[in-house]
Amino acid sequence: MITYKRVKIWGVLLRIFHWVFALSIFILFVTGYYIHNPFTLGPWEGVPTNFLMAKIRYIHFLAGYFFLAALLLRLYLLFFGNQYERFTDFIILRPRNILRLFHTVKAYLYIGPHKSYGGHNPLAGTVYLLVILMSIFMAVSGLYMLYPEGGFWQSIGIFLFGTQEVARLFHYLLFWIYLVFVMVHIYLVIWNDIFGTEGIISGIFSGKKFLPAKD
Repeated sequence: MITYKRVKIWGVLLRIFHWVFALSIFILFVTGYYIHNPFTLGPWEGVPTNFLMAKIRYIHFLAGYFFLAALLLRLYLLFFGNQYERFTDFIILRPRNILRLFHTVKAYLYIGPHKSYGGHNPLAGTVYLLVILMSIFMAVSGLYMLYPEGGFWQSIGIFLFGTQEVARLFHYLLFWIYLVFVMVHIYLVIWNDIFGTEGIISGIFSGKKFLPAKD
């Protein structure tokens, strides 16, 4: 019979990052979609909107700053967080993680047992690193469009994207990539909570997971 113990995995800062990041992405989804495709044209329809677009844009920008703050916090934790939060724990270049990656893929294909590693498995960790990289480009493209003549952001934006039109297209395409990521992320979190033993959903609230106790 396997016995388990509760182990502190995610610190307070990591959990703050997760929920601020998640909430800001949700708000950015809703407001960003409205900015791209507003459901009312205001004066063209003869209906007063009380500066609705301006208000939506303000909320979008405000959520963007929370998104950026959460991103900077996660970048800090990648290097200075606890042993489960640093990128060195799940990066696939480590020999142990190559084997863990193989086991994770087998589990997702229902041809192998589900294994608990405490922090992120190498597959999830690799995807999260890509999401963080994508988030950097998302934030920079947004700041470039917000401050097209803002000196620093203008120079960075021109270097990375060239014109604002390219930055806007890049920003829009990343929106859909994020949407797919969020749906897959939620599905796999629920999947792992059902087939795993860690208690992954409660873990992002309490910071603790259930891991097999060593003799």
